[in-house]
Amino acid sequence: MTDDSERTEGTEGTAHDWPVIESVVEYETGWYTGGYDLVRQPDGTEKRYYWAELAPAVVVVATSGEEIVVVEQYRPAIGEGCLELPAGIVEDGESYTAAGARELREETGFDPGGVSLLEDFWVATGVLRHRRAIVFAEGLEPVGQELDDNEFLSVRTLPVAEAFTAAREPP
Repeated sequence: MTDDSERTEGTEGTAHDWPVIESVVEYETGWYTGGYDLVRQPDGTEKRYYWAELAPAVVVVATSGEEIVVVEQYRPAIGEGCLELPAGIVEDGESYTAAGARELREETGFDPGGVSLLEDFWVATGVLRHRRAIVFAEGLEPVGQELDDNEFLSVRTLPVAEAFTAAREPP
């Protein structure tokens, strides 16, 4: 820990130094909210910082034996098909682990025997107000998919080494 006399240039300006003068919601879509905060920066100037806010989400690392469960789906936002880990929105009042178990069951048709939280974190903090968690699911039992009306995906399992290779491939 350093005192103010030891600060180097550019390190000043912690969160409590940036009062929000005005917070404006410019649009809401049901999926996300967008707007800006007018803040007073540490040097006294005012600036708008634009943001988008999304509900918390969970990503599921699920293993079946020595394989990882993945889903393939088309993503209209980027115009490409993607190989992904199962994931989804955390519903109000739901824990990350409960959301992970639900999303895994809905998207892949596997019900986990156990789910544990690996990590939760902020995503793209320069522009998003969005928390995401990664959970680990094991002890999978097939129960049948329950896809939402906007989900068109296929389920695969990949050996761990192949999954890592696929994750490293450019999009």
